[in-house]
Amino acid sequence: MKPSDPGAEAPRGAVKPEHLVEIEALRILKARYFRLLDTRALDAWAALFTEDVHIRWESGGDRVTEYRGRDAMLSGVRAMLAANGGTTRTAHQGHLAELEILDAERARGIWGMSDCVQTARMTRRGFGHYHERYRKDGGEWRIEWLHLTRLWCEFGPPTI
Repeated sequence: MKPSDPGAEAPRGAVKPEHLVEIEALRILKARYFRLLDTRALDAWAALFTEDVHIRWESGGDRVTEYRGRDAMLSGVRAMLAANGGTTRTAHQGHLAELEILDAERARGIWGMSDCVQTARMTRRGFGHYHERYRKDGGEWRIEWLHLTRLWCEFGPPTI
């Protein structure tokens, strides 16, 4: 595995009991990520990230979207959701988290994922993994690096 491969950073080892509270905080952070994105509470969603966040989403095929910085990410996501007359609907699910506390301020994780994106032109169902790094910022866990990899996507006609 190449060092740049997201899988190279897979959490290892046993979970330490003293880390369970922090691991639960990371699970809540990711649950909020999905809910706030899908309900379009985008300002609250953006607050889940560090200011210097690095995002890389693989959207199926050769399409990759990349953002550096929370403001750039929020602007890009707003534009993406406003496209097609603002009719885009999303549903994201995260499963089977592998989370590791690295120290008092840093953690990493991998989440199995599935999502559905519907526009006036198509429906895409995707399956893959979120590879993430987290950092404490102002006493709260935030996402500082996110790389969404896809195992596959299924494309179909719109259902809106």
